[in-house]
Amino acid sequence: MFLEQKYNIKELVKLCKAGERKAQELLYKQFASKMLGVCARYATDRMEAEDMLQNGFIRVFQKIGDFRDEGSFEGWVRRIMVHSSIEYYRKHHKMMQVVELEDAANEPSVNPLATANLAASDLMILIQKLSPGYRIVFNLYAIEGYSHKEIAAIVGITEGASKSQLSRARGVLKEQIIKMEGKRYGNAG
Repeated sequence: MFLEQKYNIKELVKLCKAGERKAQELLYKQFASKMLGVCARYATDRMEAEDMLQNGFIRVFQKIGDFRDEGSFEGWVRRIMVHSSIEYYRKHHKMMQVVELEDAANEPSVNPLATANLAASDLMILIQKLSPGYRIVFNLYAIEGYSHKEIAAIVGITEGASKSQLSRARGVLKEQIIKMEGKRYGNAG
């Protein structure tokens, strides 16, 4: 029956709430690749991202009864994936070292021409190379759109530490972009 019909997300969610395993499989297939990308931003490698994805979907199916059809289902799943990834990271890694804000104004600026030539995949590689604390805060703020207050609550740090981690992450990324672009054009410094 499931293979013969096409279901929209709302119907799949309703069937998942009723405990239909095939609907869960279809929902998983619908969102797995996109959510793997979300998890990869918090993971140290693909295998860890896949573990985060599986844990996230377990949580999605455990909490699907809480989804009230208010807002985007994809956004709801994404939020669970982010929280699940951070929780996974806390369990399996030493948590981030908190660095207080200092010298933020002295960060090097990025040449606009360098960033214009930077591919999204290059930026993702640079983000993955950030230290865990910087990477988590940068992802939550710059990509997921959380406020420093929300990040502080999620990660268990102060708002000031969140701002500091973001500032440091931006500084490291700027330095890496400058180095990367310098190597491409043969004038690395």
